[in-house]
Amino acid sequence: MSKLKLFLIIQFLPVFILHAQTESFRTIIEGSAEVTLERQQETFITMGINSSVIINMGPDARFLRGIELEITAPQSWLQYRGALVMIMYNNLNPQTASGTEDITGNRIAFEALPSRLRIIYHIPVRAQHGLRTTTTVTMPSAVVQPSTFPIMFRLMQVSKGLPDEFEHMTFSFTARPIMSDEGAVRLVPRYPAQLRNRPFTVLINDTVISNISEEIMLREGEHHLVILSEDYRNESRRFYVERGRVSELILDLQDPTPYIVFEGPQNTRVFLDNVLIGNIHEPIPVEPGTHEVLYQIGDYTIIRTINIQRGKTYRVSLAVDLTIKEEG
Repeated sequence: MSKLKLFLIIQFLPVFILHAQTESFRTIIEGSAEVTLERQQETFITMGINSSVIINMGPDARFLRGIELEITAPQSWLQYRGALVMIMYNNLNPQTASGTEDITGNRIAFEALPSRLRIIYHIPVRAQHGLRTTTTVTMPSAVVQPSTFPIMFRLMQVSKGLPDEFEHMTFSFTARPIMSDEGAVRLVPRYPAQLRNRPFTVLINDTVISNISEEIMLREGEHHLVILSEDYRNESRRFYVERGRVSELILDLQDPTPYIVFEGPQNTRVFLDNVLIGNIHEPIPVEPGTHEVLYQIGDYTIIRTINIQRGKTYRVSLAVDLTIKEEG
């Protein structure tokens, strides 16, 4: 007579924990994974039944929306639907552990492990994360604050009388960052030697920056910066923000005194407001307003007036041309 193997599978429906519950338990910690923006290679950890993985977060979580946990199951897992649950904890004590350990933590998620070969969980780590549950992705918890990391992912058997095949199943686990579409800029003002620490206003995308000493979070892409001041030159320019990076944006504050740069043929005499310019190759500082420029080459004289505005540079040039026409 052949032996009939019987095992009991208890079906668990997904359960979402709205309030953290503190628990003490013993588990086998198979390893730890660190989620950082700089990590180029993923770490895969092999998990058995009734074991756990600790997930650490890197020092800078500003550019993360969440973390993605991916579990790859063996083919045999499909016939044991409902036999395992996954549980997640934060506020762990101790926070670093390996092997078989007694752990205390706050339970933040609890649900049956889906009957799929590739199981993906998205864990939000900030408000306005934009993550959601889909047909292939589950979001089993509310926002998990970065300050409560590390967190633990645990598999726990909930069925009795399962065969040896089930007891020896292994799962592959990895964790990776879910980046936001943001970067940051750090404003670095540079003052002219004769005009230090005068007031100025910075606008980015028409929004006034109240504290330029703080890093400014911006979406990836092109942005518009404006500098307004009574003591420095006004400026308008565009800059680009890279995703997940902090860039320095140099603000070269300039003296608002307007300048005129003169150009002309050799032996040209130039007068500004009836004053002979000694060296026309050097920029000449002037006051805003209307000024008269006179160019003189031998007996040829030309006079023009210029309306000078604050914070601008003007280039005045005289070009002498020779025109030849064939007639007849």
